[in-house]
Amino acid sequence: MANPVHGAPELFESEPADAFTQQGAAHAEPELFGLAPFQIVALAMLVLIVIMVWKKVPGMIMGGLDAKIAVIRTQLDEARSLRAEAEALRDEYAAKIASAEKDAEVLLDAARAEADAILARAETDSAAMVVRRQRMAEDKIAAAERAAIAEVKARAVTASAAASRQLIAARHDSAADRTLTDEVIASL
Repeated sequence: MANPVHGAPELFESEPADAFTQQGAAHAEPELFGLAPFQIVALAMLVLIVIMVWKKVPGMIMGGLDAKIAVIRTQLDEARSLRAEAEALRDEYAAKIASAEKDAEVLLDAARAEADAILARAETDSAAMVVRRQRMAEDKIAAAERAAIAEVKARAVTASAAASRQLIAARHDSAADRTLTDEVIASL
């Protein structure tokens, strides 16, 4: 038979495998001490099991497994306790955060109230200061008016005294002074 693929090896048909057995040759099974292979395997397994039981291998395996289970249980208990501690810490910090937030709100409210009070006090104080300053300005103006009036009166008195002297000196002579003096004395 020719292979259509170029460069591939050619395959030849051979006789079927049954041809050897058909010619009369018998196939020989291996044996050990007259035992078939499956019997040898069964006997080896039986010996292995007996040795394992005699040396207490299953007990050792169970002991090892029990020890491993105990270690795992201990680790699980530690993990549970650590988880409980972590949850307790989480709850504690959550409570602290909530408390801090409440304290911050209280402080903020107190600060706002204090700021409002300071603002109101400042407005009241500034209004009172304006009134005080206005009163001080009015008092200064009144004092300046009184000083000006007093100065004007003093100048008027001085001017009238000087004018009176001149008039008296010009119109009154010693005879008029005598009659005036006599009149004043008589009225007393």
